[in-house]
Amino acid sequence: MQTMQQLLSKVEPGIRFATMLAPRISYSVKTDAVQVAGSIPTAYRRLHLLESIGLATVRRGQFKINRAALQPPHVLEKLVPSLLALKMARRFGRKYHVSDINFLKNNLPENSFITLDYKAWELTKYQLPQDLYVYVDDIDKASNFLKSKGFSNGNSGHIVLLQKQHDSKNIIEQVYLDCIAKGGRNILDAIAIELKHGDKLNIKGKFGIDDVLKVQDDMQTLKVE
Repeated sequence: MQTMQQLLSKVEPGIRFATMLAPRISYSVKTDAVQVAGSIPTAYRRLHLLESIGLATVRRGQFKINRAALQPPHVLEKLVPSLLALKMARRFGRKYHVSDINFLKNNLPENSFITLDYKAWELTKYQLPQDLYVYVDDIDKASNFLKSKGFSNGNSGHIVLLQKQHDSKNIIEQVYLDCIAKGGRNILDAIAIELKHGDKLNIKGKFGIDDVLKVQDDMQTLKVE
């Protein structure tokens, strides 16, 4: 079984490509990628490498880059298990309401543990949670259980199953890494976790100063209120 370092070594051309793109929410393959990669075939090869570990999404000539690709190499190596788990995640819904989340909370599979967004909220009280992400030992078994209870697998549900990559002894750090790997609004959760529980983290990510200042200001306001 290849190590995280070996996996990252294989996708290194894609990571170099990602770091050369100007910061933007979305990109055009023809306009932006070719300018960096030199040709459309090379651009798609780079993007497919990034897609393989959840660092890019490509659709109809457009693509997005996961900001996790811009983390330092030693941090990115630690993010790989989270990236792979998120890439293979399965989303479920039944009533598409908080009742779905309450159901799973009351029927968690053995040895499972909650991460985004609810554990991040529990740790920081920073951002109200939207979805319940749960690591499980056997994602097929957990999926079949939800289906037997009337849940459907799709893109709109608020329950997300993740295949457990390993037994994490540091749940706070696991949630922190998951937040960085997920990107988007979860980056702010990662910063909040670091500000409140930095002494529990063995590794720390790199964040934009504007994001850090925003979270610091927001959390100070929350304390006052």
